Amino acid sequence: MRVAALYDIHGNSPALEAVLCEVREAGVDRIVVGGDLLCGPMQVECIDRLRTLSAPVQYIMGNTDREVVAACSGNESKQLPAFALDAIRWSARQLSPDHVQWISSWPKTTTVDVAGLGRVLFCHATPRDDNEIFVVSTAEERLLPVFENVNASMVVCGHTHMQFDRVVGSKRVVNAGSVGMPFGRPGADWLLIGPGIELRHTDYDIVNAAQRIAATGYPQVPEFDMLKPPPAEKMLEVYARAELK
Repeated sequence: MRVAALYDIHGNSPALEAVLCEVREAGVDRIVVGGDLLCGPMQVECIDRLRTLSAPVQYIMGNTDREVVAACSGNESKQLPAFALDAIRWSARQLSPDHVQWISSWPKTTTVDVAGLGRVLFCHATPRDDNEIFVVSTAEERLLPVFENVNASMVVCGHTHMQFDRVVGSKRVVNAGSVGMPFGRPGADWLLIGPGIELRHTDYDIVNAAQRIAATGYPQVPEFDMLKPPPAEKMLEVYARAELK
């Protein structure tokens, strides 16, 4: 069993297409889309593309998927800042009722048994919360209560758009990074599982992608600057103020 974990696509269709080419070459048996497929400039294109794949695809819901679906029914969060609400509302307007019904059915977590690795649990941020923040440098004692009762040998997460591979207690915890908006190197990050663990990085034509994204009317186009993503060091500083205490 080989599994490709694709997280935080955020409607970046050019990045997804490039990654799917490598996924096909890797001969994967299953794809897990680990949340935050939505809230991005070409999210419907991404949905349509994923639904055409011959390989089985499992989906879990991320925090922005949840917020977009809530906005579709008029239940948007009033706690979000104005710039985030603009993106959520724009994304909600792109979805059909069929999309909303399908996305609403996605679970918060899913598991896959992988030979040599055992049971792997996929969540968006942590197994208990789709919006919690932790990074490679978060103290282990803060994370032990989050992962100690998880019935799996390995946990795959995303949410922070930064890859890592670390151990928390008896659990291996791997962040798949972000396909659509990685921090650090320009490109697309994802994870290949089985029989080992590969933190993968895919290059693609980001100049062309930026032009396509700019033409969509998405309200957060400046944040989709694939040519100059935020440095990893800067984002670690930002996350340090919001991580698990």
